[in-house]
Amino acid sequence: MSHHLLEFKDVRFRYPDGTEALKGVSFLITHGESVGIVGANGAGKSTVLLHMNGHLLPTSGAVYVGEVPLRKETRSEIRRKVGVVFQNPDDQLFMPTVFDDVAFGPLNLGLPPDRVRERVHEALRLVNALELADKPPHHLSGGQKSAVAIATVIAMKPDILVMDEPAASLDPKSRRSVIGLLNSFAHSKIVASHDLDLILDVCARCLVIRDGTIVADGPAPGILSDATLLAENNLELPLTLQGRPGREGARQ
Repeated sequence: MSHHLLEFKDVRFRYPDGTEALKGVSFLITHGESVGIVGANGAGKSTVLLHMNGHLLPTSGAVYVGEVPLRKETRSEIRRKVGVVFQNPDDQLFMPTVFDDVAFGPLNLGLPPDRVRERVHEALRLVNALELADKPPHHLSGGQKSAVAIATVIAMKPDILVMDEPAASLDPKSRRSVIGLLNSFAHSKIVASHDLDLILDVCARCLVIRDGTIVADGPAPGILSDATLLAENNLELPLTLQGRPGREGARQ
């Protein structure tokens, strides 16, 4: 299924202030892969994610979703294939009610009202937020907002799911739900997070990024158990590999 492929080819990106955030990033993610992206603050994780559906365009190099190259004129097509959940849920919640926020994407796909309602209810149920459907988003807690933001993307049924710190601000029950949701997603998924226990639970492959370059790429268990590699990148072993209990919800 080529439309589930995501490829970066020597991607470089410079912000308007001159900061060189990506310095020749290359990788290929194939259908059904679960890939974690880890690195210290400022390493370039979020910049990589923002290229995945065209919120940013490369200064040079290329990004492909399937056979479609990322360009200004292809962003709409790519955003139908790649769903991104941002770290700050307020970036995705702007409608009067939770239901309206989750329905926004499916409505823009031209789905009939009954299908939209089904998708909204299914997405909110998956994140344990069905009871929030009629509430205004600005009345929600941080964890509730995060759950609803995830639902807005799930309702679009993307081919590729991208999440930036999906468990931040979530309570243990919601965190377990997110882990279950990620593990049940049948297509390609990419997760950037400082929560290495979560990456260990949901990702078979892991990329380590430092100073805008990929410095390691391989099976997640091997990378996340390499204390030397992690220390070189200002990271620590997941709690479950330190002989200490992981964060609640880290194991199913």
